[in-house]
Amino acid sequence: MASRIVLQQQNRGEAVPGALKQKKNVAAEGRNRKALGDIGNVATGRGVEGKKPLPQVSHPLTRSFCAQLLAAAENEKKPVAVIVKGANVAKVPAVRKPAQKKATVKPKPEEIIEISPDTQEKLKEKMQRKKADKDSLKQKATLTSTLTARSKAACGLSKKPKEQIVDIDAADVNNELAVVEYVEDIYSFYKLAENETRVHDYMDSQPEINDRMRAVLIDWLVEVHQKFELNPETLYLTINIVDRYLAVKSTSRRDLQLVGVSAMLIASKYEEIWAPEVNDFVCISDKSYTHDQVLTMEKEILGQLEWYLTVPTPYVFLARFIKASPPDSETENMVYFLAELGLMNYPTIIYCPSMIAASAVYAARHTLNRTPFWNETLKLHTGFSESQLIECARLLVSYQSAAATHKLKVIYKKYSSPERGVVALLTPAKSLLAASSLRVSSEQADLGKSTEAAATSSSPMVVVGCQRCHMYVMVTEADPRCPQCKNTTTRKMT
Repeated sequence: MASRIVLQQQNRGEAVPGALKQKKNVAAEGRNRKALGDIGNVATGRGVEGKKPLPQVSHPLTRSFCAQLLAAAENEKKPVAVIVKGANVAKVPAVRKPAQKKATVKPKPEEIIEISPDTQEKLKEKMQRKKADKDSLKQKATLTSTLTARSKAACGLSKKPKEQIVDIDAADVNNELAVVEYVEDIYSFYKLAENETRVHDYMDSQPEINDRMRAVLIDWLVEVHQKFELNPETLYLTINIVDRYLAVKSTSRRDLQLVGVSAMLIASKYEEIWAPEVNDFVCISDKSYTHDQVLTMEKEILGQLEWYLTVPTPYVFLARFIKASPPDSETENMVYFLAELGLMNYPTIIYCPSMIAASAVYAARHTLNRTPFWNETLKLHTGFSESQLIECARLLVSYQSAAATHKLKVIYKKYSSPERGVVALLTPAKSLLAASSLRVSSEQADLGKSTEAAATSSSPMVVVGCQRCHMYVMVTEADPRCPQCKNTTTRKMT
């Protein structure tokens, strides 16, 4: 513990040691002294032992303040002079703590291992063995990996390079109308919506009309569409409206053209900026119907369809699928030519709009010899593989091969013009046409067999069309089933 400092008490009236002596005649000075002046500050005595005085403390001294000064002096190991009412206090020697010895860590002596040449060779051999063992483990093939490799080699997959998927929207990133950020979501919605508005096979429910009459109507509508110079969307929507109305409403043969005229009027109002007037349609139909009849049928169609006109037609998918194929004017015209032939012929109604559009692109690439006929980019954006499109594509190519000799030649003449690249004059795809020809010949053979069978039967025979097989066959009235698929849903050929 630190030693306690004892301060000497001074008697009243005695002189403070080390203070200057006052003169005797101090009456005048005493009278002029301030009442509360600090007389201790007058002393200028020297420090203890005649040394140079230390800095004086002018702070009012209390016990707590003195304790703080002593504590500070001990910490700083310096002597502190404390003046109490003009008296100097002897300096307090600071207690030095004994210096602690630092522990020194002696470095361990380095161990030197001498390796002889024989030992080095043994280590090298050991490392080489380990490396050889690792390589053998990596190269060791299991039975499953061997079979997989053989399967890939047999299928040609191991040597087949992976096709790169082309970003078909890269050029339209800065085009706000292209809505590149949402285009994939939009076409995903179209894929779902096309199943909701898909038309079923309705011809059996129509007592007075057949697929031949429908083809005549559509051929005439294509001609009207050309004369009015309407957008392509209008034609596809017109045919969609006609089929959807005929699927829910029985129509007489006399009113079939009226349905087509009113459907094109509705589609023109929906798609065109300047739609043709009602009188224009009355005149172009050779005034077969009046102004009021057209408006009445328009109201009837909208009521049956519940004003639902925002539907995905084949044209919606054609615009996207042509973009996925390396686009050029010849390919584009060929695709539209095949698609319109498909719209005119009733058997394509069993296919969804996206299937017809994708098959038209596939058949057009075959016709123009655009290799590869189908790639990963088209598969991604269409959602169909090559095997899924082959049947519909063969059907479209068969219509293309018969277009030159068909009685309904509006579409053929349209795409034989130089403005359309005269694509209708090109030779159809032989690879797809050969398979289609085999099917036609087999249908004719089946028709001959059914005719011979009918000759031996007493029941009268009729020629009917099967919607499932898409061909005409001879059946008896007693058994109207198709001899191929045994389908009872047949219709008479007119």
